[in-house]
Amino acid sequence: MSLQPMTEMERETRESPEAVARLLDASLGDLIGLGRRLSALAPPVVVTSARGTSDHAAGYLKYLLEIATGTPVASLGPSLASVYGAPLRLHGSVLFTISQSGRSPDIVALQDAARAAGALTVALVNVADSPVSKAADVVIPLCAGVERSVAATKSFVAAGAAAAAVVAAWAGDERLLDAVYDLPRSLAGALVADWSLLEAPLSAAASCYMVGRGPALAIAQEAALKSKEAAAIHAEAFSTAEIMHGPLRLVGEDFPILAFLPEDKAAEAGRAALERLAAAGGRVFAAATAHAPGLCLPVAKTGHAHLDPLSMAVSFYRLIEKVSRLRGFEPDNPPHLRKVTETH
Repeated sequence: MSLQPMTEMERETRESPEAVARLLDASLGDLIGLGRRLSALAPPVVVTSARGTSDHAAGYLKYLLEIATGTPVASLGPSLASVYGAPLRLHGSVLFTISQSGRSPDIVALQDAARAAGALTVALVNVADSPVSKAADVVIPLCAGVERSVAATKSFVAAGAAAAAVVAAWAGDERLLDAVYDLPRSLAGALVADWSLLEAPLSAAASCYMVGRGPALAIAQEAALKSKEAAAIHAEAFSTAEIMHGPLRLVGEDFPILAFLPEDKAAEAGRAALERLAAAGGRVFAAATAHAPGLCLPVAKTGHAHLDPLSMAVSFYRLIEKVSRLRGFEPDNPPHLRKVTETH
């Protein structure tokens, strides 16, 4: 019996620890220097520009930075520049552009407009020789290597690691920085975490919820996107607070719910929310480093609760790649999608 060839999505997910190790080897000093520079600059606001998976990395940066420093972070719609030509008022602010390809026209246009409006522009980009990289004030190559699967994996993890390093240096959080140093080892553990008990429920699901809070909400959003694009599952992501404001209505018997539950200050409220979801009939699965309602999935700890969501993302990528194949799909080449989506 011949073994099924490894998909590019699986291969690239497995490369996540090495991708982060390359990033840290090449750019950790630059990331720390950037964090300290931004701490001294003390911008009144940070804005982000990204789409798709990269926007989820921007969401992860948002929560890390707001929690650690209190600096408000807002996502700007790229169409503000590329479609509406809106005048931006960003003097003294910082724009983070996060992109795998660095060449989508609307992302390039927003970065140019933000720079002209007085923002310091920072690009976290996987393709170093790209329009976004060439036009930014500060460029940090993600060093994830070429990604061939439509479903981005290792570049998302590298972007999250870069964001965590910048925030750790900005906030002077030595424990977070130590966890970033050790992240490649932690991610290697995430690759072997056994989430197989979710394979059958997700493979049979028509719809499901992904939930999290704070930095973990960004991972829930990324998981929902990957469920759609790789496995054709109608998945929606919600905060464990927001899900009570309407979406709870759709939860019925055996409705699958995957919770990303790091042991941070939101954990107790998250457990209470999962109990309500289970009481409504939901079939709850929790990626958690402590006790949680429902069936618990193992998590490779990183040494910091705000970095644990990246470990959870890697374990989820392995799961959804398998679910995609169980549902009869090719995760590398989903219908209607391309690796680089150039929006205007």
